Amino acid sequence: MQYTKSGLALLITFAITALLLSGCSQTNSRESDHGETVESDVQQTETLDDTEAIVTDSSQEQIDSTPEKPVDSDAPVVYMTTEISPEKLTEIYEALGASPEGKIAVKLSTGEPGSNYLRTDLIGGLVTSFDDPTIVECNTAYGGSRSNTAMHYQLAEDHGYTDIADVDIMDENGSMTLPVTGGSNLTENYVGANFANYDYFVILSHFKGHAMAGFGGAIKNISIGIASAEGKAHIHSGGTGGSMWSGDQDAFLESMAEAGKSVVDALDGNILYINVMNRLSVDCDCDGNPAEPDMHDIGILASYDPVALDQACIDLVYSAADGESLIKRIESRNGLHTLEHAESIGLGSRAYRLESIDD
Repeated sequence: MQYTKSGLALLITFAITALLLSGCSQTNSRESDHGETVESDVQQTETLDDTEAIVTDSSQEQIDSTPEKPVDSDAPVVYMTTEISPEKLTEIYEALGASPEGKIAVKLSTGEPGSNYLRTDLIGGLVTSFDDPTIVECNTAYGGSRSNTAMHYQLAEDHGYTDIADVDIMDENGSMTLPVTGGSNLTENYVGANFANYDYFVILSHFKGHAMAGFGGAIKNISIGIASAEGKAHIHSGGTGGSMWSGDQDAFLESMAEAGKSVVDALDGNILYINVMNRLSVDCDCDGNPAEPDMHDIGILASYDPVALDQACIDLVYSAADGESLIKRIESRNGLHTLEHAESIGLGSRAYRLESIDD
């Protein structure tokens, strides 16, 4: 283990650096909100006495740096660009050196109307660069515009996705079962039956907050995102089959990690992950009326390790001068526990090496 900068130099001096950096790398011991009624408005998140805002001049917003922290030279690489553009999205994909073969699925959230879903003018170039790609999704387990297949296909068309690729709602024909190994809550995971039709998955996620999970990134996209409507309810209940909305919070977070691992195990390396850190609301793309973002866009990150990728995004939020609202949302839901459990069951590593593609 050696101490290095995480690929990018800090641009500003933080007033409370030691407190902030220790907080984002340690185990979050905050009691989770078991059985709480989740509100989508950021004002409804609990006030955290141990998370202080960092006040700096707005012109000094940190947009291309991460904290100095110990880095294992053998840790997985996370690539990063601070420019959010179609060209940089393609460039960061190319930095991974991937060579997908066979039937390629691009997994993203089609998003509710009015949400911060990934727009086609950003992702279209990358998606169309693949040979015969298919954008894949699954139906939701709640009301809204994506709760049944016909409505979901219409929404995908409304959001422009059918203009850049075929779209497959993978659970239109029901579920298939994937085994979960090493889990504390799940022994099996229910994904869309059409999951079996694809050879390689490109996981394209909009990183943001989430009203129940605290945050959503790569792990949520391969767990809740690939789960069928039946599987979503199973994960939310922590594997108990009980209520989606009043189950044990930590069991839900752990179940996301366990479901994600079942997907990764099934694909046996035929998967990669890209997170876009723009429109960083405390609310998810599943919310049609999300809170307006109150922090700056950060960039695009990519890795072969979903845990490392989400951890790098978390660290960037924690080191941002204007990340207070999103930090409160994450901590009020004990969201870092997903990463803790994911690492403990072998889904990936919270250690990483951040490498800029902007140099």
